[in-house]
Amino acid sequence: MTMSPEMTSPSAAPDDSAALPSATLGGDSKRSIEQITLLLFITVPFLALLAAVPLAWGWGVSWLDLGLLVVMYYIGCHGITIGFHRYFTHGSFKAKRPLRIALAIMGSLAVEGPLVRWVADHRKHHKFSDAEGDPHSPWRFGETVPALMKGLWWAHIGWMFDEEQTPQHKYAPDLIKDPAIRRISRQFVLWTIVSLAIPPLVGGLVTMSWWGAFTAFFWGSLVRVALLHHVTWSINSICHAVGKRPFKSRDRSGNVWWLAVLSCGESWHNLHHADPTSARHGCCAVRSTPARG
Repeated sequence: MTMSPEMTSPSAAPDDSAALPSATLGGDSKRSIEQITLLLFITVPFLALLAAVPLAWGWGVSWLDLGLLVVMYYIGCHGITIGFHRYFTHGSFKAKRPLRIALAIMGSLAVEGPLVRWVADHRKHHKFSDAEGDPHSPWRFGETVPALMKGLWWAHIGWMFDEEQTPQHKYAPDLIKDPAIRRISRQFVLWTIVSLAIPPLVGGLVTMSWWGAFTAFFWGSLVRVALLHHVTWSINSICHAVGKRPFKSRDRSGNVWWLAVLSCGESWHNLHHADPTSARHGCCAVRSTPARG
């Protein structure tokens, strides 16, 4: 399949951008610390998600555990959708510095990789959406059923472990130049630990028991992270393979209504690709002028 690249992201940085410091511990190297961390914190929560149903049937789940799961889920989900995506990637609205930093931390609690790497990958995705150069198009291997099945796996999770990294200095120089944002991005491992530690800390203190801390960790940390991961990745895979396309775009992005609540509106994906700088997470377009604060 050959398609014209879509240019909806900021332009490339000047030639001297390579002089900028790295915003991730591994830089643009093929095997980075962040990739190793991602592998660990993708596999373990996923195993917990698989075990969630039989374990809930066996020992039950408390309202405290469910409350921690929901609260932490939507903190991370809004950190990704409003922060990493609409604000840092597309500049859909203005934000003063305290909010800017808060959004960076909230998104980091979702355990989806360092901020600058996330933004660089997504800006590249918009530049080459569903065309050659797109980091995670499900149409990468062709349009036959076997090729699409392989492409869906690639778009959902496989692309994150590709040896070819998106050049951060080319696609996110504005974020690298901000010392506070660069520091938060480099602290991805720290924010991962914080994200996983909050539920068991709260659960243990509320119940005053190690068991309360353990169940809170299982539901509020592991299951929550796995659920948010797969909902987010479904935007890359499912929403570029199926869904309604009422808006004109140069790719195959679709609106998938049944993912809307869990994805905080991100599954209205055809709308997003038709109007990337819109701050709206809904089914109807509202034009906005990109601006950074």
